[in-house]
Amino acid sequence: MSSIVAIVGRPNVGKSTLFNRILGKRMAIVEDFPGVTRDRNYADVTRFDKPFTLIDTGGFEPVSTDRLLEQMREQSQLAMEEADIIIFLMDAREGLTPADIEVANMLRQVTKPVLFVVNKVDGQHQEAMTGDFYALGVETFHTVSAEHGLGVNDLVDELLELMPEKSPVDEDVKETRLAIIGRPNVGKSSLVNRMLGFERVVANPTAGTTRDSVDTPFIYNKHRYVLIDTAGIRRKGRVSQRLEKYAVIQALKALERTHIALVVIDAEEGITDQDMTVAGYAHERGRAVILIVNKWDLVKKDNSTMGEYVQKVRDAFKFLPDSPIHFVSALTGQRISKIMADVEMVDEEFNRKVPTAALNRLLSDAEMNHQPPMYQGKRLKFFYITQTAVRPPSFVIFVNKADGVHFSYQRYLMNCLRQTFGFTACPIRLRFSDREH
Repeated sequence: MSSIVAIVGRPNVGKSTLFNRILGKRMAIVEDFPGVTRDRNYADVTRFDKPFTLIDTGGFEPVSTDRLLEQMREQSQLAMEEADIIIFLMDAREGLTPADIEVANMLRQVTKPVLFVVNKVDGQHQEAMTGDFYALGVETFHTVSAEHGLGVNDLVDELLELMPEKSPVDEDVKETRLAIIGRPNVGKSSLVNRMLGFERVVANPTAGTTRDSVDTPFIYNKHRYVLIDTAGIRRKGRVSQRLEKYAVIQALKALERTHIALVVIDAEEGITDQDMTVAGYAHERGRAVILIVNKWDLVKKDNSTMGEYVQKVRDAFKFLPDSPIHFVSALTGQRISKIMADVEMVDEEFNRKVPTAALNRLLSDAEMNHQPPMYQGKRLKFFYITQTAVRPPSFVIFVNKADGVHFSYQRYLMNCLRQTFGFTACPIRLRFSDREH
């Protein structure tokens, strides 16, 4: 399972700039004034030997120094609880501040690795300004210029050393892993209890009761499953609603080891951006998704309510056009029994292997029905297609010029695969590879 690395620090110390530098591309918005990062940014870093998930924890718009410190404590506490490694970023130009000292004292008490980093060290003059930071009592800290890349490679090297070796996922395992993911207090734990038929996890109306993922093996129709109930976010005192977005971290951790994601939506509250974010991460990681609209018993209904709600879900989750949708009540048990039938259907698709001969007949028919595009004055030539993996089903097509396959034709071939072999409710992967004549 890949590590999660969080970058924390005061506004305008360069968190987003460092995020982009480590990621290797511009993703976070970067401007030279505080509070630009209005939301958390999450990205998978895959360009090093060990892949990891990087989190840019911005989003402060403090109205006072006291509020700034309060929000720093909230953010740092969440990073301490949820991330595997923490980068604490400070600003050489502003020097060591009381806020830095307070957070540093907190971070020194955690058992997970914390890297203390001083940013905006662009030359000898700035290097000389870093002496104040030794007052933190930290044995070593990194000096970097995130803007110019100075010292970042050494920082990344230490990050990678701290990460465990990536253990290979045993895809020969016969069990199917299901993750219950979603925002806090949408009824994930109650859904787990209903699906299993007994009180496996504590469920009450207080958001964030579950602190860690809970795995429960069970048998259904002679097949082994593991149900993963993901943690919510504890809300204390005046913790901002925005901190619910750290539920994404829990989903990321669960998605590393699951096959099918059950994304739970609160029927009363309706579809939120956070729901779409969590489902999007599952889709991007090649996980099959089933959408669960919970608390359906609390919605006032007439003959058109469900149809209208289905349309809302389809409009919001356009990237999941064929994912099953269930309207349930974990509290009363309404329609819970129907979920596993779709789990079985999706799981069968997820593990489906198509014979190479059938794939190549499809490719030939697809070319006859819709000619490949021209590229550099010549018609593209497809040689053959083969399946390379399951979970999700993955295919490679060998072609004379892989770069010439236009997105629209890729989508056409993807749709041909779906329609011909019944991949309707699970993701599939299709890539193109050059093959010389």
